Amino acid sequence: MADQVVKALVFDVFGTVVDWRTSVAAEVDALAAKKGWTLDGVEFAMRWRSLYAPSMRPVRRGEAPYRRLDDLHRESLRTVLQEYEVSLGDDELEHLNKVWHRLHPWPDSVPGLTRLKKKFILATMSNGNVSLMVNMAKFAGLPWDTILGSEPARNYKPEPVVYLTGADWLGLDPSQILMTAAHNSDLQAARDLGFKTAFILRPTEYGPNQHKDNEAESDWDYITNSMEELADKLGA
Repeated sequence: MADQVVKALVFDVFGTVVDWRTSVAAEVDALAAKKGWTLDGVEFAMRWRSLYAPSMRPVRRGEAPYRRLDDLHRESLRTVLQEYEVSLGDDELEHLNKVWHRLHPWPDSVPGLTRLKKKFILATMSNGNVSLMVNMAKFAGLPWDTILGSEPARNYKPEPVVYLTGADWLGLDPSQILMTAAHNSDLQAARDLGFKTAFILRPTEYGPNQHKDNEAESDWDYITNSMEELADKLGA
């Protein structure tokens, strides 16, 4: 049996490590001011994000081949722009689509990850494609050791192959890996495969009236309010 001491931490990124809602909203608001559009950046960001899960569904169901999240985001962005009855040139659309590469971290993320990196292997376990994750890491100062998740597995969470491909690429048993997320469903999918689990509460990911993931919904191995609290609990 594999040594079950945790050797690596893998992380959901959108919402757990970075604040996508206010990051996207700020760029949309700035663009709207430049273009003279009358729209709310937060509402735009939320609508764009609402198309995230549906866009991945055909890949998860095996009804379509894997496509990078950048491509799915672009299609969703075109839909939202049409709904708002505004348009962008190709270069402007591509720049806005890559706002997901420029997301700001929660204040505790970089300090906590920096501490954890001294003791553990750190990797993403995100639905973001590799170039998205690498560019975001450069932008936000996220100290990953490697990028794992959807593109290596050619599928999307919560399909088991995504988590298991990550474990395989690390050369570790799932029991040696701590899946860390602000989303209970993500942790449940990982725990079902034998991963250890850590919940980080992010009560404003979806705004002040957030109605989901406001608390840990199971007895996860670790339940914390910040990345630094997780580092404390893991002795990092």
